Amino acid sequence: MIEINSKLPAQGVTIFSIMTAMAQRLNALNLSQGFPDFPAPPDLLQALSEATLAGYNQYAAGDGLVPLREQLAQLFLNRDQLKLDPITEITITAGATIAIFSAIQAIVHADDEVIIFDPSYDSYAPSVQLVGAKAIHIPLNAPEFCVDWNQVKSAITDKTRMVIVNTPHNPTGAVWSKQDWLNLIELIQDKNIVVLSDEVYEHLIYDGEKHYSALSFPELRDRSFVVGSFGKTFHVTGWKTGYCVASAQLMQVFRQVYQFANFCGVTPVQIALAQYMQQHPEHIAALSSFYQNKRDLFISGIQDSKFRLIPSQGTFFQNVDYSDIRPDLNDVEMCKFLAEEHKIVAIPVSVFYQQAPENLRLIRFCFAKKDQTLLQACEILNQVK
Repeated sequence: MIEINSKLPAQGVTIFSIMTAMAQRLNALNLSQGFPDFPAPPDLLQALSEATLAGYNQYAAGDGLVPLREQLAQLFLNRDQLKLDPITEITITAGATIAIFSAIQAIVHADDEVIIFDPSYDSYAPSVQLVGAKAIHIPLNAPEFCVDWNQVKSAITDKTRMVIVNTPHNPTGAVWSKQDWLNLIELIQDKNIVVLSDEVYEHLIYDGEKHYSALSFPELRDRSFVVGSFGKTFHVTGWKTGYCVASAQLMQVFRQVYQFANFCGVTPVQIALAQYMQQHPEHIAALSSFYQNKRDLFISGIQDSKFRLIPSQGTFFQNVDYSDIRPDLNDVEMCKFLAEEHKIVAIPVSVFYQQAPENLRLIRFCFAKKDQTLLQACEILNQVK
């Protein structure tokens, strides 16, 4: 009999799979996972069709097609006045998650420590665990989910090798301010610590807030990986195309790992994205107002309900507090209650923690949906007592 010892023995089926299966089984309205239920831009879909029909169906360069990397470089130049070398500092990846995984694999070694802010995206800690390192979880302060910088200072040791930042933040929608970044710089500038900045929602930011990329700070320029997502930006999450940006020195070690994690990205997808970005710069420019309108529609639609909320600053997620409805239920139980009794599916925020606060009564809804879907969701939630 073969003996199998899992490297992730405690890892089961994710809550996202569970809730999606529940939505399908109950024929419930699914506002759990972060994907749109509306179509991608027609010109983008047409560009993909034309690329495949034109024969661009073989392997792309492992680091990504140059025209797409050039479009990204232009984006950073326009927004952050940051001049990037598309050849040595940008890699196109098969989604953002594999970029995060590869950056951790490239830099973090066994017995190192990695600081993670909870609640956090569920791939961070397992990726750290797989290299034999230790994830140091620091809880963000609810309800604004801001960083306690004294806690961060206390958590940094000689073993700290990486700090993972996520802004705008999933699942809370919080956005790092310039002062947050300056606080981090003060704590790590004289230490051998790398920053991994997950910025997949970089263009989804509201109410006049500004997105600050790690790379926009000269002190972090040579010690940061920035990861982004074309899927989030262009409503094509199933295309699984993202990117990693870093200094040439960091990118070299990133590519040493990434080339064996994924040989290359999908060729016609990269061609379509590059063409669309060049021809339609207005898409990204309009993205914040597009999603803010959806956020506001959802918020206004449940303002007379018993749910309480703080408007999301970014991402396409809105957390709601149900303490005035069923405080006796934890958030996992509440999500099951909503699915089974009201036919609407959300995600419990506790699953994003290593150890969630016992009094946490927050659930997450995705508002990247058609207006009709959001109005239907509001009608359901207004009936929850």
